[in-house]
Amino acid sequence: MASSLRRLLAKIIKVGTLVVRGPAGEQSFGSGGGRRVAIRFTDDKAEEELAADPALKLGEHYMDGRMIVEEGDIYEFLALVKDNTLSEGLTFGMIWRGLLRIAVSQVRNRVPINRNHRNVAHHYDLDERLFSLFLDEDWQYSCAYFNPPDLSLDAAQLAKKRHIAAKLLVEPGQRVLEIGSGWGGMAMYLAESSGADVTGITLSREQLKISRERVAKRGLSDRVRFELQDYRYLTPPQKFDRIVSVGMFEHVGRTNFGRYFRKVNEVLADDGVMVLHAIGQPEIVYVTNPFIEKYIFPGGYIPALSEVLPQIERAGLLVSDIEILPMHYGITLRHWRERFLARKAEVLALYDERFFRMWEFYLAGSEMAFTHENFFIFQIQLKKARDSVPHDRDYIARREEALKAFEAGRAPLEPVIF
Repeated sequence: MASSLRRLLAKIIKVGTLVVRGPAGEQSFGSGGGRRVAIRFTDDKAEEELAADPALKLGEHYMDGRMIVEEGDIYEFLALVKDNTLSEGLTFGMIWRGLLRIAVSQVRNRVPINRNHRNVAHHYDLDERLFSLFLDEDWQYSCAYFNPPDLSLDAAQLAKKRHIAAKLLVEPGQRVLEIGSGWGGMAMYLAESSGADVTGITLSREQLKISRERVAKRGLSDRVRFELQDYRYLTPPQKFDRIVSVGMFEHVGRTNFGRYFRKVNEVLADDGVMVLHAIGQPEIVYVTNPFIEKYIFPGGYIPALSEVLPQIERAGLLVSDIEILPMHYGITLRHWRERFLARKAEVLALYDERFFRMWEFYLAGSEMAFTHENFFIFQIQLKKARDSVPHDRDYIARREEALKAFEAGRAPLEPVIF
């Protein structure tokens, strides 16, 4: 008798070929052309569990070795499934679990418990050597800017910093705030390229430690500082001329968007400028993928622009520019995944096989969101006053050219020593 999973796959897989092996035997699904992927289940229960709750169990079964990809890889499997439609294969179990997760998410978002430190530590306070294995030389853990498309990862991450800096219009002596300062690369770039005074805030103790070490080695401690600080409780002695946030907004949570932009309005100077760089998705979904929520980014939420823009308006801020980067993160994630896989032995020296598969699934699934689900990066430039930025976009290209000249004479970045 066919399992629930195999009956479901018979409805779903029409394009490409999927071979399923396991205790119930071998069976093929699809047209026989296009992508070909073969998977194997190691026990009887795995197929039934996956059919009942694919959003969570697919990642768990792969992570636990109960589902093994024998032909192709996990990205190819996910892409094959997304090449086909899922709407016809929805089961009652999938529907009620989805509704339950939405309800739990809504309740959790409204419970007044500060989980920010715990959520950030879950991901960013892992062994820092892990991130060194797949990130660029400046440890940029956010979308690179592949313009032109054939840039290396290092060059594309430099182009990202340059593009954002050009939009910020930072001038010498200005006070800059970075909300979510990572390992310090953006703050150092802004300070060196413009002569600004930069404060970066983070909730990751490991990132804070490395950022401070990097700044000290580079001789920038007099104008770049990092603090362990929640943005919600930020009370600076004076306002900031510029604010930048890259890859942090995804951790704010949809019920806190209004609070976030009100705080930006509170700490931004009247003639100030902010650039917000974050992941967006094409529609409101109300709940994060359960595997990502449980194992990778607890408390995270990818917004739709329709959720973000009304909160900006209500906070009294003006939108002066919006740019959509549709595929740049997909390319970035492909680089990360390939580098991560190439250094498997070094990952296993830090963590076990289960952790390796968990992160492989996370990177593959995230890449697939951009290649198959229309996720994108948005960069929103904000201001309070009409004339805080030029009334055309030509200044961005001009400032980027000036920043390239700065980069040509900039001292090379020093490697992080563990």
